[in-house]
Amino acid sequence: MNGKGEVRTRRALAQHWLKSESALDSIVRAARCTKDDRVLEIGPGTGVLTRRILPLVEALISVEIDRDLCKMLVKEFGKRENFLLLQGDFLELDVESQLGNFEKFQNQNKVVANIPYNITGPIIEKLLGTIANPSLRPYELIVLLIQKEVAERIVAKPGSRTFGALTVRVQYLAECEYICTVPASSFHPAPKVDSAVVKLVPRQLERQASDPKFLETIVKLGFSAKRKMLRNNLQSIIERDELTTVLEGLHINPQARGEDVGVEQWVQLSNELKEKAKQDNASEDDRLLEAKGHDRFDDSDIDAIDEDDV
Repeated sequence: MNGKGEVRTRRALAQHWLKSESALDSIVRAARCTKDDRVLEIGPGTGVLTRRILPLVEALISVEIDRDLCKMLVKEFGKRENFLLLQGDFLELDVESQLGNFEKFQNQNKVVANIPYNITGPIIEKLLGTIANPSLRPYELIVLLIQKEVAERIVAKPGSRTFGALTVRVQYLAECEYICTVPASSFHPAPKVDSAVVKLVPRQLERQASDPKFLETIVKLGFSAKRKMLRNNLQSIIERDELTTVLEGLHINPQARGEDVGVEQWVQLSNELKEKAKQDNASEDDRLLEAKGHDRFDDSDIDAIDEDDV
C-alpha cells in the first residue's frame, strides 16, 4: 500500500489494476458463469474480478504470483467455501496436481484471466495446447483480457493485415470472439496501449490436419516473410510450379500470401502437400527398387556362382 491506501504495482510483474466497471461487467457476461461452473482465475490481482465471480459459481480457483497480493486475497476471501488460492507462477504450476485433496475445485471448466502482455503467448499455449499437441482436457470456455493488438490478431479474418501465424494456431484450436475494447485509461497505472476482452471456445475443426506437426511447419514457413507469396515461402518443401498446381486444385489463388488463406484452407493445403509427399516418396521407392532389382540374390545368381567356382 502507498500513502493513499492504493496497492502498489510491480513493474517486473507487468501489473496494471483494472478499474473500469463496464470492462469487469463485460468479462463476467462473456464468461456466462453459473452455479455448475468451476472457474480458474489467472492473476486475480486485487480481487476486483474475484468479487464478481465468486457469488456466481460452484468453485473459484485463483492463481496469483505476488505474495503480498495473496495475503490480501486470503484476508478478504479466505473464509469463502468456494474459494481456493494457489500462490505461484501459472506457467510453472501444475494446477491439477495441487488439488488432490480439494475435489470440489478439480476439473475446472472455464478460465477467466487478465494476462500480462509479456506472457500472453505462453499462457494461451498452456490453456489450449498447440496444433501438434492440443490440450487433452480442453476447457469449455476461456475469457481473456489481453493487449488489443494481440486480440485483433487472434480473431482476424483471412485477407486482413492482422491475420498471421498466431491467428491460424489459435483458430485451429478454438472459436474466437472479440468482446470489447478496454482503453488504457481503464487501468491504474495506465499501460501504453489499449487492451481487449476475447472469448475462446475450444473445439475441433470438422476437417483435422492429417499431420499436425507438418501443418505447424508450413504455417511457420508461410508467414516467415509476410510480403512474399506462399509459393515463394514454401519453396523449401515444394517446387513453385508444383505448389501452383496444388493451390489451383484447392481453389486458392496461386498468388496468395499467408494472410489470404483461411484456417480450413491451411488444413486442406497441409493435407494435400502431405499426401503428395507420400505419393512422391512411394514413386521414388518404386524407382529405387526397380533400379536395385539386379543387385538382389536369387536362385539364378547362386547357380551362376556355383558354376564359376567349378
